[in-house]
Amino acid sequence: MAKEPVRVLVTGAAGQIGYALVPMIARGIMLGPDQPVILHMLDIPPAAESLNGVKMELVDAAFPLLKGVVATTDVVEACTGVSIAVMVGGFPRKEGMERKDVMSKNVSIYKSQASALEKHAAANCKVLVVANPANTNALILKEFAPSIHEKNITCLTRLDHNRALGQISERLNVQVSEVKNVIIWGNHSSTQYPDVNHATVKTSAGEKAVRELVADDAWLNGEFISTVQQRGAAIIKARKLSSALSAASAACDHIRDWVLGTPEGTWVSMGVYSDGSYNVPAGLIYSFPVTCQNGEWKIVQGLNIDEFSRKKLDLTAEELSEEKALAYSCLS
Repeated sequence: MAKEPVRVLVTGAAGQIGYALVPMIARGIMLGPDQPVILHMLDIPPAAESLNGVKMELVDAAFPLLKGVVATTDVVEACTGVSIAVMVGGFPRKEGMERKDVMSKNVSIYKSQASALEKHAAANCKVLVVANPANTNALILKEFAPSIHEKNITCLTRLDHNRALGQISERLNVQVSEVKNVIIWGNHSSTQYPDVNHATVKTSAGEKAVRELVADDAWLNGEFISTVQQRGAAIIKARKLSSALSAASAACDHIRDWVLGTPEGTWVSMGVYSDGSYNVPAGLIYSFPVTCQNGEWKIVQGLNIDEFSRKKLDLTAEELSEEKALAYSCLS
């Protein structure tokens, strides 16, 4: 029997990431090849014409799984009945702007979108925040959508996770699908900690530790980490635009694993609400290694954290605590 369509919201849908993301969703990359979808696309009034153009293209692409498109600048219409919300829209930092200015713009955007989701989304709506500062935007959204369970509000660090997998696969000249269990700890910012201490590679002789195969701790503790941390900036420098294709693909990976589950023995990185695991302050949205099953994520417990890693985990937690304080100061 055919499945009922799932309503998926993409905010900022006329932008670069939105333009890359909506055809992936319509093609079944996010929710699977047999799951029909109805796309809800939201953008700001100045982008209404462009948004309508994206809608026309979606119709023209004749995606068999796409059962309807709502393209709107009205936040209530956009949020009504959605089961999955991918929050791509946000206010980007512009030259000469202070962090507080950007934060206060995003606080007001996320406050209004959270209220609309709270009142109009489907009961068990899953939310993924992509727009930066992603962790703190997700926290603001949680604040203003109290009836959405904290386990249903996440932010995107899968892009960083995928970047880390990509760097290891290039270094070892192996397929990226053979590498697993890297971890992104903390903030989706340049303080994040890409950790390979528990990562493995599938070889003809079985699974081997990444550290053992790379056999270059100086690279793994130095250039590898800074390359992943700075990759977004490097792409802006090269493209003159920020990551869009890779961000859209990572958003699909994040939701797909969350909804359909992670493979046995594999974990992924998600920005989730901290319960105090690994001595990370509770009440931050922080990236942890998680496994997913039956539509729920669970933090991987019991991993050994060495002294080098401990400092990195604490440093990025500190930045998130500062961001949280800054965001809350914008609320008053």
